[in-house]
Amino acid sequence: MLTLDGVSHQYGSEPALEDVSFSLDDGELVGLLGPSGCGKTTVVQAVAGHLTPTAGCVRLRGADVTTMPPEERHVGVVFQRSTLYPHMTVGENVAYGLTACETTDTDRAQTVAEYLELVGLAGRHDSHPDELSGGQRRRVELARALAPEPDVLLLDEPLSALDRPLRSQLRNAIARIQKETKVTTLFVTHDQEEAMSLAERLIILNDGAISAMGHPRRLYESPPNRFVASFLGRSNVISATVVKLDPLTLEIGETVMEITGHSQTDLCRGDDLRVHTRPADTAILAADAADTTVRLPGTVASVTDIGSRYDVRVRLSSGEEVTIEREQSPPGVDEQVTIGIAETDLSVFSGENGFRRWWFVVRRFDGCSQIFRIPEKSVTAEPSRVQSITPR
Repeated sequence: MLTLDGVSHQYGSEPALEDVSFSLDDGELVGLLGPSGCGKTTVVQAVAGHLTPTAGCVRLRGADVTTMPPEERHVGVVFQRSTLYPHMTVGENVAYGLTACETTDTDRAQTVAEYLELVGLAGRHDSHPDELSGGQRRRVELARALAPEPDVLLLDEPLSALDRPLRSQLRNAIARIQKETKVTTLFVTHDQEEAMSLAERLIILNDGAISAMGHPRRLYESPPNRFVASFLGRSNVISATVVKLDPLTLEIGETVMEITGHSQTDLCRGDDLRVHTRPADTAILAADAADTTVRLPGTVASVTDIGSRYDVRVRLSSGEEVTIEREQSPPGVDEQVTIGIAETDLSVFSGENGFRRWWFVVRRFDGCSQIFRIPEKSVTAEPSRVQSITPR
């Protein structure tokens, strides 16, 4: 349905996008996720026709629309900021999106009524925008974008200006509406929770380039690079050192861990690596706890009561600090503890700023450990294209 092929763009001498390529299938809801300033809105503008990229092409239904004006693209857009006309009623705002359609007044009125009902605003046809809540205004804009039945719907940070309860409500409404209409949707956000909960597939953008693509849960549990590991959810980072190459053996704190069944010739003994693990996968061990792959002694630096959990911050002997999520009975500040991490919950990356040539993701699938060995140029590979090596 939608394809970007090698899209790059510059604002003057400043690069905004670099060789961005991805596709959306018919009826798919895909999240475009990344930090502020990474190029997400530039992607939206290129797809909507509000700018012509410096290089590459945009295709809709197989046709090259790179230089086609917005009104000829059949793309619906809900922008980050409200674009409702204050002097028009809700019904008139929704009908405005149908002005280019060759329909009768009766058909137009029926379409407006249908889409206002779809977004839960059937009784607000004659209201003005200033009489609506922020969430209701977003719903009107969604109805206006959907009424012409676009080929692709672009949602550019539609929830960012709303408070948390409204964001949750509208996120659920978007999921329901997309499922009912089956419109191909690109949902743009910097919020990881929104992206994880809504998208069937994620495209993660950083510094104008794609860092990863794939199923949200797969990217979260087996991040292909350090940026994804640290950006997609919370992550602890711990230093490690290569002590042996065949089989690859790492020293993490006071623990020496063998990456079973794998040797590595692209690293050297003494190389520094970075180990990522999620706070939810990091435990504080009891004195009589069973053995775990990685055991690290430390001192409790702080305990924060989040409400549904405690965040326990532990300072390791290396000076690094890690966060452990604890549901109840947290230890006290300055208490000596030992944290434990299972091998299957570790992601290991080489290089101070990411990786040199290879990185490893240790993860357990179907009862056996697997090590993903991914070439540098395959950072955006889908999981099906990643080479997995099962230990002997």
